[in-house]
Amino acid sequence: MIAWLTYVVVGLSVLLCLAAVWYAVRDRLIDDRLLVVAGLLELALVVLLVTGLVGLGHITDSAERATFVAYLVSLPVIPPGTAFLAIKEKSRWAMGSIAVGAFAVGVMSARLLQIWMSYA
Repeated sequence: MIAWLTYVVVGLSVLLCLAAVWYAVRDRLIDDRLLVVAGLLELALVVLLVTGLVGLGHITDSAERATFVAYLVSLPVIPPGTAFLAIKEKSRWAMGSIAVGAFAVGVMSARLLQIWMSYA
């Protein structure tokens, strides 16, 4: 796994989280700008998934490997799921779900890097 890619993912997730909070405070609905950031985050997560699965052999502990794979596989599901919810739900809470999803992506990505670095 590439450390700089994880930093990009965390940065994009922080940007998405802050933008969603800003939209929620302003009582705005999801628009193209927010979807572009979510799309970039999704693209980075798919690249992270591929690179993580390719280098999976470096992790020797089976429990850590299971956690690593579970995080890798579930991360790319979060941004499209929250974006779909925000498109369907036309309220302030839709932006809250995007913010929480983006925060979860950032935390889980940082944990992935922590697991990776302990075995690299």
